[in-house]
Amino acid sequence: MTDKLKKTEAQWRAELTPTEFHIMREKGTEPAFTGQYWNDHSPGVFVCAGCGAPLFDSDTKFDSGTGWPSFFKPIDDKSVATQDDHSHFMVRTEALCAKCDAHLGHVFDDGPEPTGLRYCMNSASLKLMPKK
Repeated sequence: MTDKLKKTEAQWRAELTPTEFHIMREKGTEPAFTGQYWNDHSPGVFVCAGCGAPLFDSDTKFDSGTGWPSFFKPIDDKSVATQDDHSHFMVRTEALCAKCDAHLGHVFDDGPEPTGLRYCMNSASLKLMPKK
């Protein structure tokens, strides 16, 4: 994904709900077991709630027991960007939408095979597009 989507803070605030804005633009986190998709098993493609970029296929979603939707790999190697996150007195890997830089969640190395990764996402950062 090479074409970055750039918007002003005012544009993001106008387009996103307050919860979406807090999570995606201010790097917030929704409480565990409260998001729309943590226990949703519907088939489809999860896209970025901010820009609509495809991020995860429901076939890669698994129950991590954490209370957040978890996936073992993105839909494409270039759809999710990562960067170091040193907030809250810990070191983690932040997951971002590669197109609009929206905060999605974090990536951990305790997921299932074949990748061993757990993309622990906020439901508010995602929209499910059902498979037809």
